[in-house]
Amino acid sequence: MRILAVSDKESPYYWDFFEKSKLEGIDLILSCGDLDPHYLSFLATFTSSPVLYVHGNHDEKYVNVPPEGCISIDDKIYVHNGIRILGLGGSMKYCDDKLYQYTEKQMRKRVQKLRFQLLRRKGFDILLTHSPAFGLNDGKDLPQRGFQIFTDLMEKYKPRFHLHGHVHLNYGREFRRYLKHGETHIINAYERVVFDYEDDNPGRELR
Repeated sequence: MRILAVSDKESPYYWDFFEKSKLEGIDLILSCGDLDPHYLSFLATFTSSPVLYVHGNHDEKYVNVPPEGCISIDDKIYVHNGIRILGLGGSMKYCDDKLYQYTEKQMRKRVQKLRFQLLRRKGFDILLTHSPAFGLNDGKDLPQRGFQIFTDLMEKYKPRFHLHGHVHLNYGREFRRYLKHGETHIINAYERVVFDYEDDNPGRELR
C-alpha cells in the first residue's frame, strides 16, 4: 500500500504545480493536521483514495469549514484494506481557550474511551497523530512537547507506523523525518512524504 502523508504546510508540489499524475499509485492519504481544509478537499477531488485526517492545534477553522470529501478519524479506529488506523489529533495544551489542545491527563482519557475499539480491533497498525510522542522527535518547550501516552501505545500495541506532524523540520536539526522506536517506524509528515506500508526499512529513503 502506497501512502501519502501530509502535515503543517501545504506542499507547492501538489497545490501550486499540480498534475493528476502525481497522485497516481497513491492508495491512501493521511493528514496529521494544521493544513488548510481547502487543500485537503483539493487532494480528495483528484483521487479515488480515502483522505483521512486528525486535527492539528491550529485547525479551529475546521469547525465551520471541514475538508470536503475527507474523513476525520479523531478518536476512532478506521480500517482501510485491513489496515487499522488510530487517530488522535491535537497538541499539548499551552493556551486555555483553544480547541484541539490537551493536557497529558486529557489525552489519556481520550485513549481510555477507545478501550473497546482497541479490544474489538485487537490493536492498530498505524497511529495517526498531530503531536509526536514524548521523547521521540518532540521539543523541550511545552507547545512542542509530545504525549507520553503515545509512547505507551506504541510499546503496548506495537503498531507498524506512527505518523505525526507539529514539529516542523525547519525548526532545527534535532527534528527528524524518520526514527524507529521498538517495532514502530516513526515518520514526521511535515509538508509531504510518500512511503510503502509494506516496506521493512522506510528510513532508507526518508532519512
